[in-house]
Parts: sequence; C-alpha cells; structure tokens
Amino acid sequence: MAKIKENLIDIKTSSTLEINELSLKLEKEGNEIYKFGLGQSPFPVPDVVVKELQKNAFQKDYLNVSGLLELREHIAKYHTTRNRYNYEADDILIGPGSKELIFQTQLTIDCELLLPNPSWVSYEPQAQIIKNKVHWLETTLEQNWHVTAKELDDKCKKIKDKTKLLILNSPNNPSGTMHPNLKELALIAKSHGIIIIADEIYADLSFNDNYESITHFYPEGTIVSSGISKWCGAGGWRLGALLFPKNLKSIKNVIRNIASETFTSVSAPIQYAAIKAYSEDHSEYLKYSRKILHSISNYVHSKFTEIGINCKKPQGGFYMLCDFSSVLNKTNEINDSKNLCNKVLNETGFAMLPGADFGISAEKLITRIAFVDFDGKIVLEKAIKSKFIDEEFIINNCPKIIKGIKKLIDWVKHQK
Repeated sequence: MAKIKENLIDIKTSSTLEINELSLKLEKEGNEIYKFGLGQSPFPVPDVVVKELQKNAFQKDYLNVSGLLELREHIAKYHTTRNRYNYEADDILIGPGSKELIFQTQLTIDCELLLPNPSWVSYEPQAQIIKNKVHWLETTLEQNWHVTAKELDDKCKKIKDKTKLLILNSPNNPSGTMHPNLKELALIAKSHGIIIIADEIYADLSFNDNYESITHFYPEGTIVSSGISKWCGAGGWRLGALLFPKNLKSIKNVIRNIASETFTSVSAPIQYAAIKAYSEDHSEYLKYSRKILHSISNYVHSKFTEIGINCKKPQGGFYMLCDFSSVLNKTNEINDSKNLCNKVLNETGFAMLPGADFGISAEKLITRIAFVDFDGKIVLEKAIKSKFIDEEFIINNCPKIIKGIKKLIDWVKHQK
C-alpha cells in the first residue's frame, strides 16, 4: 500500500471549494441555499473578452512558458500605471490562476512565511505542502484586521538566518478591508529584507478610486500577484500573472523553469482573450460592479450591526468577517466557528465559512461571508441603465441576498 507523505496527510479540500460543492449538492436535493460561502464573482465576463475567446477557439499551439508576449505587454502597461513601477513584458509570468503562481513562488524561495491572521484559506496549506514554516501576525477586529508595523518588526526579530516572505492581500479576503499603513510596513520590510507578495487580485474592486499598493513604497522587494478571476468575472478561466521587480528576476526565472516542467503554459485561447481584458476600456463595467458591491456591503453591515453582530465595513471586494460572540451564547452545539456554520447551514440554508479556516482561533464565533449570491449579469445591466444604486435598488434586484440575510438574522434572534 502506498505511503502518503506525512506533511500531506492533513491536507484537506480547500474550504471555499468544499462549501461550493456542498451548496450545489444541497440545491440539487431540493433545498434552498443562500450561497455566501464561495467568493466567486457574480458578474459576467465582459462581452468583448468573451467574443475574443470565441474568435480564438481555434488556437491550439503551446505558447511561451512566460505567456503570450502581447498579453504580457498589456499587463505591464496596465500595472505600470497602477503600481507606479516601470514593468516590462519580461518582468511578467502568466500562469493558470494566481493561486498556482503564489504556490510556485512559495516553492521557489527558501523562506519562512509571514501571514496576517486572518489570511486567505490557501496560503497556509500551500506552505504546509512545501514544508515552509508559518509565522502568524496577529490582528484584531478593532484594528480593522490590519497588521501593525510593530507586530511585523517584533516577529521578524525572532526569525534568524532565513529569508522572510510576507503575503499581503488588499482589499483583503476574508475581511474586505484595506491596509492603511503600507508606508510603515514597507519601512519594516526594507529593514529586514523581507520579500513581499502583494496579492492584488481584488484591487480593481476597491470602493476607493485611489488604490494604494505596497509597490508605491517598496517596489524593489515586492512581487505583485494579479489576474482576471475577480474584477473580470473569469474565475473559471484560470489566468493569473506575477509581476517582478528587476532585482528579483532570478526568482522569476526559476519559477518559469518549474512552470515548464509542470503546467507548461496557460490555455492559448484564454491568453488571446485576456488581451482584451487588459487592453479595452472596462471603466463602466468596473464602476458599476464596485457600486453594486459597495451598496450590498453597506446593506449587510447595517443589518448585522443593528442586531449586535460585530463587523467592519468592507472597503473593497465582496467579503466581510462577522463576530457573533455578542449575540450568541456558546452551547454544546455551538462551541466553535465550524459548528456555528454547520448549524446555520442545516437550519437556514445560509452557507458561510468559519473563521478557523482563515487562521482565527476556532473557539471564536467568527465567520466569513461572501455577498455574491445574485444574478450579476441582470443586476449589472439594470445598474448601468438606472445609474443610481441605493438600498432600494439592492432590495429590488438582489432577492437571494435580502432573503439570505433575513434568514440568518431571524435565526440569530431565535437563539436568544
């Protein structure tokens, strides 16, 4: 019988994918499920990008391991403006989703990983697969779930003779908040020689037009991770990109070599279509996508805080962390965040994820919701037509959001 490597025995299906599979299964069984678990963009891929995919369906040849040159040129131009760093096509590596590229980066660098607590569900399991040691950087709801410069500095002083890799995700999954102290974090990163992965997959869904990146303060030590899964609605297309500063080119070259022996290159039709994602003007699409998500987040935050669920207003993306400790008493059935999520799903059909999946202590009754259960195509069309998006618009056009939130609130009230 085959022996499984010890560090892989405890690896489980990613909780975000698992909750989606469970939600779909329960729906097929005839249950009404409110899908606040998987963070999948509800919006359609822009028509011009879809048409380009159809046009290039015949493309069948392997492409350059680094990615299609024209696509990399457009990504370089796009990020040169946003990240205030002069990227060139040769600084970019295209891969089958930013998740895979972040994994390849962790695999390449001989490092110990620094993660804000909480963090996206896959960073830590990736480190476990590779056997990279993880150091959690504690945050609090009162601090908007942000890492302080002092916490980062104190942790780094305890790590000796090892490259330190920090992953910063802003807007953040799971909290929806954005880091306000990037300049201070950059100074600490410079002083300790930290390499940063800036996971900016939600950057174009920031509710504030003036997006601030860690590259504005520490470009020479920052690898930017981006892609089309969130802002462009193309999660299932699996196309991500890494952007490297000139002095970290050696890391890029090794990752490229690994890619040549693993995924080879991203699907040719997808890469040709993605050129339109980066070269065309999607400002109206993004403007109203952000307005819709912002209005939904305000609605959800208002309803939750009214009954005492403690949460911070999201500043981008489509996530929110919710602390139920003020409105629920622990019982044998609800003694940690996993039990809480299971009980809520079984009794209301409301699917959400436990904070424990993101690094938060399981005993804390904290969960993450993704407010994406609405028909993005229809809602986006109506939003562009009406131009005015307020609470009434959300109530009239996002019935699963409204009903799901009401179900959860009624359930909480019933527990008292």
